[in-house]
Amino acid sequence: SNMKQVLASRTIEVPDGVDVEIASRVVKVKGPRGELTRDFKHINMDLRKDGDKNIRVDVWFANRKQLSCVRTVCSHIDNMIVGVTRGFIYKMRFVYSHFPINV
Repeated sequence: SNMKQVLASRTIEVPDGVDVEIASRVVKVKGPRGELTRDFKHINMDLRKDGDKNIRVDVWFANRKQLSCVRTVCSHIDNMIVGVTRGFIYKMRFVYSHFPINV
């Protein structure tokens, strides 16, 4: 089935203390812990701010591959927001009981 969805749209909430700028699919997220910029130019979609606290990601006439891109972009932006608010915590544990060690 090659059914196309006319409009696929997802909204991301921007928490307090986070500032998001969008200029031609380059997303800049500023928060208490710093600033992240990410370029989504390779994905054909509308990124725009919807009011002060929301980001809208729209894809028109999307097939399944593009639909999955929408979700990916949303997760990326969500992660950027987490990064500038809470910071990323990397936890690594080495367990030497079995080989080979996969990290």
